[in-house]
Amino acid sequence: MLIFRLIKESFRFAMDSLIVNKLRTVLSLLGITIGIFAMISVFTVVGSLERSIRESIQSLGDNVVYIQQMPWQFDSNTPWWDYIRRPHPNLEDFKMVKKLTRNAEAVAMLAATNGTLEYKNNSIEGIALNGVTEEYTQIWDLQIVKGRYFTEYEVRNGRNVAIIGADIADNLFPGGEAEGKDMKFKGRKLTVIGVLEKEGESMMGQSNDKNVFTPLNFARNYINLNSHRSGSIIMVRAKEGVSNAELIDELTGVMRSIRKLKPTADDNFALNQLSMLTQAFDGLFGVLNMTGFIIGIFSIIVGGFSIANIMFVSVKERTPLIGIQKSLGAKNYFILLQFLFESIFLCLLGGAVGLLLIFFLSLVVSLIADFDVMLSMGNIVLGISISVGIGLISGIIPAVIASRLDPVEAIRS
Repeated sequence: MLIFRLIKESFRFAMDSLIVNKLRTVLSLLGITIGIFAMISVFTVVGSLERSIRESIQSLGDNVVYIQQMPWQFDSNTPWWDYIRRPHPNLEDFKMVKKLTRNAEAVAMLAATNGTLEYKNNSIEGIALNGVTEEYTQIWDLQIVKGRYFTEYEVRNGRNVAIIGADIADNLFPGGEAEGKDMKFKGRKLTVIGVLEKEGESMMGQSNDKNVFTPLNFARNYINLNSHRSGSIIMVRAKEGVSNAELIDELTGVMRSIRKLKPTADDNFALNQLSMLTQAFDGLFGVLNMTGFIIGIFSIIVGGFSIANIMFVSVKERTPLIGIQKSLGAKNYFILLQFLFESIFLCLLGGAVGLLLIFFLSLVVSLIADFDVMLSMGNIVLGISISVGIGLISGIIPAVIASRLDPVEAIRS
């Protein structure tokens, strides 16, 4: 009951202070509001950006290993020209990896090129044509809304069939009715057998909306798999219960045997995995969060001094009242907690205004921009906790001074 009484009286005194000294209070709370707004807004934007990027990275597959010419993270001890001289993964590599790897659930290969896609008088430039093998859909989930995926016969014999992205279907074909139509890519006919669901562009720039997928054996008409422009990749998904570390160990041995490397020779291939990208972004997001914290903490410190100033003034103005309370039997801790709670209430009010501004701005940004900004519960709790902490720090000295006042001297003042 005593705690509730303290909270009630502290809240009443805080509200009286706000009402009586509106301008002083608003100017003092502005520092807390700006500080919480600056800090939590950065955390919110960075958190939303991080979530979006991690979702994009997750689409690459967290149990997939990519065999490529170049690593996603370069070793500072290895000259760049050593990476350039490495051979690209080719069909023979793919066939041997598929044959020799025991821990793989699926093995697929992809090679890509760019060009212009034509249908009658319509054309679209800068289209990415991806040649893929049969098990590609076991690694990347292609959402086909119309038509079907390639059959084993079409893949093996390199039939001139294609699956196209949603943007191509909408822009190249009248009414988006693309299934069964014949189009041309670099002078060769391609029959559309499937249309992908519209995805939109992710934070990593990934999207299949402007991509064309064909059997790899057909794409070899356009792509030289030994050229650095082919972008050839062998993708290996681990079996259930097999870790990426185990799969990488096996693939290292398999690829070294395929490339006939001596025991002392360095690898002339790269085994990339999702964790490499997440580790690279961890450092970036850490720096951004630290920047937001530093920007916000200075404003909050200024706001803390303002709140402390309010509390010192409040103690001086209510000194006779404190003397009367003490003469009627109020204990020192009662006076101390009363002013401490008042300081916390003032900081919470400033922090709440800052959080509300962030909430409304996040709604506006989400509606206007193609980017989902969300004020998370963790950031709300953090903002409230910081406000409470600043309230405690700012109010402790004025509260101690008030609790130690002599009742007789206080009443006389």
